[in-house]
Amino acid sequence: MPSDDPDGGASRVLFDAILHPHRSLGRGGRRALMAVVVVANLVIGGVFWALGAWPVIPFCGLDVLALWLALRINTRAANQYEQVRLTDADLMVKRVDARARVWQTRFHPYWLRVHHSHPDEPGGEVTLSSHGRSVGVGSFLSPDERAAFATALDDALRAWRRPPCPPAPAG
Repeated sequence: MPSDDPDGGASRVLFDAILHPHRSLGRGGRRALMAVVVVANLVIGGVFWALGAWPVIPFCGLDVLALWLALRINTRAANQYEQVRLTDADLMVKRVDARARVWQTRFHPYWLRVHHSHPDEPGGEVTLSSHGRSVGVGSFLSPDERAAFATALDDALRAWRRPPCPPAPAG
């Protein structure tokens, strides 16, 4: 699948992975959770109001506000991603953070090495290094996802390094 190269030529995409942090609670789940918490706090606030302990009610509102802020921060953080793309010309690592700031680096694939640190532990990462430069990717992936990503990328790099097949004999 050809893509536009920044230099104006076309290059084939040999590997393209977009890595997103896992979020177990979708939009509907967040709304349901907030609804349950609001209803529970209204019931609790109503009970305390009936008992004459009305000063408790603002604290019930603070609970709802704190949960709403936490879910909003979590949702914003879910917008970050990392893209790793191998083409005929280079390997590009693009990182977009939660505020949509873009950071990008490129490596020549021939010299690039893939190192999978702490494969069985959460928080490890896949490190791509070449000529004294290195970048870590996939730190938010599960250990199994990181291992699968590292293997797939390493396989794609090996395939890139193989010489092209000779042309078929005429005949």
